[in-house]
Amino acid sequence: MTAPALPQPRGDLSASVVSALTGGDTALDHTLPATVDPYGEDLQLALYTLYELHYRGFEGVPEELEWDPGLLALRRSLERPFLAALRRDVPPGASAAEALDALLVEPVGHDDSSVSHHLQRDGELWQLKEYAALRSLYHLKEADPHAWVIPRLRGRAKAAMVAVEFDEFGAGRPDEIHAQLYADLMSDLGLDTAYGRYLDRAPASALATVNLMSLFGLHRALRGALVGHFATVEVTSSPGSRRMAAALRRTGAGAAAQRFYDEHVEADAVHEQVVRRDVVGGLLADEPHLEADIAFGVHATGLLEDRFGAHVLKAWRQQHSALRTSRQGDTARRSP
Repeated sequence: MTAPALPQPRGDLSASVVSALTGGDTALDHTLPATVDPYGEDLQLALYTLYELHYRGFEGVPEELEWDPGLLALRRSLERPFLAALRRDVPPGASAAEALDALLVEPVGHDDSSVSHHLQRDGELWQLKEYAALRSLYHLKEADPHAWVIPRLRGRAKAAMVAVEFDEFGAGRPDEIHAQLYADLMSDLGLDTAYGRYLDRAPASALATVNLMSLFGLHRALRGALVGHFATVEVTSSPGSRRMAAALRRTGAGAAAQRFYDEHVEADAVHEQVVRRDVVGGLLADEPHLEADIAFGVHATGLLEDRFGAHVLKAWRQQHSALRTSRQGDTARRSP
């Protein structure tokens, strides 16, 4: 298995991370500038790069750097403003049940703010390819970030979480692992299936959606938030996947591309019930003080998905690519 190449830096923070990983000097300055944008390109790429050390790492980067104290300290300094911004921007006060109930309300008719609604009705094949390329940052490691929470759960919540993850990982069949199904989707669309291939093309809003899972997953103190994130994904997946499958059929994508979303329509309709009743319900029965954290995870997920969707739709409505270009200021290409 070939590890991906390190990304191109997008500012001083990400440049210092890449330099440390290539040169071995991890005695980094952990003081961030007061003006740092917690949702910006530089911080999100630096954080994403450090998180990837806990997944597949990077080509030429020693594996022992995963637990390097200097890099961990820098990662923590990057996480603080990101988490603070999320807590500032997420609406307070809702219970876990209220937060999840709101996700079940589907809009009547077409939703102009929804990427899947746009793709179902109006999307072009090049837009589906771009969306698939951007989502590959997560889907080629689908369910991996959520697996971090398993040893942090007990009883009913743990058993249910493992049951759902078992399905995500193919129920014992390697060709049915959802990450493999997504690679098959990408192949049907003519995309490069290499892990991390589109990292340099992904904007900060796409990186943030993946960083959120790693942030929640790698901190035991945020286990409730990760369960909230997982529940959000499962509750919203089935209707969204149905729209995506329809979009792929309408634009003539291949059978493997359609199968990925068809699989999620059926599987996640079942998973939604298990997650709400047994993962969320079991966790609340065991640790009721985590209710606010679960609701926070639901709302933080929605916040970042809305930011990502707004970026993508704004670009497409201007007939521009939603992908980053190789040099700042380049005219965007309509192709991944």
